[in-house]
Amino acid sequence: MLRRLTPVLLTLVVVALGITALAARPDDGGPRRSADFVVLVGAAGLRWDDVDPQNTPTLWRMAEQGAIGSLSVRSAHRPTCPVDGWLTLGAGNFAAWNGSRPGGGCPATGVTVEQPDGIGANLPDQQGVVAHNQEKLAWGAVPGALAESVRCSVAVGPGAAVAAARPFGRVDRYEPALPEDPAELLGSCVLSIVDVGMVDDDDPAVRAAQARQADARLARVLAARPPRSLVLVAGVSDTDTPARLHVAVADGPGWDGGWLTSPSTARAGYLQLVDLAPTALAALGRPMPERLFLGRPAVTVDDRPDDLREAITAPADADREAAAQRRVAGWFFTLLAAAQTALAVAVLPLLRRARRLAGPHGPEPVSKRVVAVVELLLVAAALAVPAALLADAVPWWRGTHAGWWFASVTALLIVGGTAVVRFAPGHDRTLGPLGAVAGLATLVVGVDVLTGSRLQLNGVVGYSALEGGRYAGLGTVGLGVFIAGSLLCGGWLAQRVRRTWRPPVMVAVAGTAVVIVGSPYLGADSIGAIALTAGVSVAAAICGGGWLTVSRLAWATMAGLAVTIGFALVDLGRPAAERGSLGRFLAALGDGTGGLTVHRSSTSNFQTLVNSPLTVLALAGAALVWLALLQPWGGLMRLFGIYPAIRAAMAGTGVAAGLGGVLGGSALDVAGAAGALVVPMAALAALRVLDHSTDRTQPDSGRPGGEGGATGSGGPAPSGGGPDRAVHPAGDAERAGTPGRSGDADGAGPGRAERPGSADSAGPASERSAGVRVPAQSGPASTEVPAG
Repeated sequence: MLRRLTPVLLTLVVVALGITALAARPDDGGPRRSADFVVLVGAAGLRWDDVDPQNTPTLWRMAEQGAIGSLSVRSAHRPTCPVDGWLTLGAGNFAAWNGSRPGGGCPATGVTVEQPDGIGANLPDQQGVVAHNQEKLAWGAVPGALAESVRCSVAVGPGAAVAAARPFGRVDRYEPALPEDPAELLGSCVLSIVDVGMVDDDDPAVRAAQARQADARLARVLAARPPRSLVLVAGVSDTDTPARLHVAVADGPGWDGGWLTSPSTARAGYLQLVDLAPTALAALGRPMPERLFLGRPAVTVDDRPDDLREAITAPADADREAAAQRRVAGWFFTLLAAAQTALAVAVLPLLRRARRLAGPHGPEPVSKRVVAVVELLLVAAALAVPAALLADAVPWWRGTHAGWWFASVTALLIVGGTAVVRFAPGHDRTLGPLGAVAGLATLVVGVDVLTGSRLQLNGVVGYSALEGGRYAGLGTVGLGVFIAGSLLCGGWLAQRVRRTWRPPVMVAVAGTAVVIVGSPYLGADSIGAIALTAGVSVAAAICGGGWLTVSRLAWATMAGLAVTIGFALVDLGRPAAERGSLGRFLAALGDGTGGLTVHRSSTSNFQTLVNSPLTVLALAGAALVWLALLQPWGGLMRLFGIYPAIRAAMAGTGVAAGLGGVLGGSALDVAGAAGALVVPMAALAALRVLDHSTDRTQPDSGRPGGEGGATGSGGPAPSGGGPDRAVHPAGDAERAGTPGRSGDADGAGPGRAERPGSADSAGPASERSAGVRVPAQSGPASTEVPAG
């Protein structure tokens, strides 16, 4: 009875863990009305390294008494040109100006602003811009959504006119330049948007002069600000490639000190350009067009250093790191894909000759030294991504040659990690390196997530604040490594216990990973948690032996669906401003706008598939597994037969990584990151299993010609007569153990009782007993018994 209830109980445990992780959400201290007026001041290109007390004294004083942060100016166009930044500011969503983009850069022409009545203004191109964003772009932005949310708005300067224009092109009040005394103008409407110029020159002296001019205009705005007003200063766009992080400062009632953040970033000190529109409306106490705004209202958090010079060092340093990350990440993943592909090709001849057959006609075995070197290279390849993540603990981006510093630090960490694995206890056992590598990878990623994911933010194998996709929690690469590492750790530990205890061990280890991935306090990846739930369910279903039957697949599918539905219901029950991505998607399906999300996801999947080096890693790893390791001479089927928990872990990894990538819009990137860890370890374990499966039987001199040896060995069968039983060369340990012990490698043969501990601890003898086929001595049919 208990055995029949085991799948039900395990499914319930996995579901409970998944929903528990996803349901709890941190209290973001939602914003309340804090101002009667809001003034948005924009300076295209303004960065934190432009700010100092001598050249920009007004901005410096404002930053000292207000809240500050790094602004990601992502829009629907790369790079975010000034006109795109202003348009995104007014839309509260990723928007872009239509028209030609010579060489992918920014358009040279300005925006046409007409003033037919001398009070307001009109943008004749606005309707075409709205149609362009609605019909040709995937974000569904509505330019002018911010202006439509208030009764009256003021715009000063052409950039501000773009942000303040309503969808049909009308600007309520407009001035082409800031008056000497703008008090009456700024007090005429609850929302004012001011363009104080552009800081875009590469020459330091010219750039300093531009920043100084913008600061002087800001001084006039602050001197004339209405009472109880919130002033937001933002570097609203890039001015050239590559993209950079920009200035964000908030000063007003309730914005005294601290770091700026928002639920859209969940990272202290980081804000998105799309957050400024909802922040303005929240401060004014106005309702927000939730369906139109993609950003969230900003809030402040403490822990900012009292010394402003020390405080702005952090965002300026983050800007340098993010810029260096973009340059280094491309060649790192390209080199990693090339190295792992070359290593996969080099392993093929070793797999062919790894199984040393008995008799005088077997192939010459490969030198032990060569095999040892290849094993070390496989371990190093598997540790490359965790080492690159750990390398971001060292400020390599501050050096003159950042790429070489990163390469040096990563190489040292790979060497150190490989040495730890080589000299770890149990390295000589078949699963020793696999368990050590999985443990190190899981430890590196897990500790980083538990301590705030500091290594992943702007890290080479993490995510970039410049891209605007993620600012906290687990990134795409981190998710792939953590999925693979946690499931392999679960499989390695499960293999060391009795067969009946393996599913609970797998659920305990990998279920903890589900909580870490899905918790909004930690990994903050609901899609990853749902995908990992499906992978854990598959792994738990088959880790005790046997294959993925229809009933086991049904239980695994039910677990994944239960977590998805359970979390969706919990998320839909929250207020609209507090919902996660799944809740927002289901709400969008309800009001008919869910197609935009599906379109964005499919577009992102396609672009990632054709542009990412991780796609090469995923495809090369799949080719090695399918064309070599899973072949009769490849050893992986033998490994799966002897160690069913490892087979379960790898199957679960494939399911979770595939689902996590496709549902998350990253195509094969999650699978590529997982494969970078799993495939080298699978090849190493297969080499060892083949080496341990040597047929060591002695020739029978009483049989003429030495016929009837092990398949392919050319050697004779063991002497002594009687029915011998052997296993198919694929290494199906379910037929190698005691009858009735399906999928259990702990028993090396009939008469040997199962005992606690792994098949790994049984030593190579258990693998040798699983690899020889011997014809019967007499009779028309053969029976199978362990050889030796």
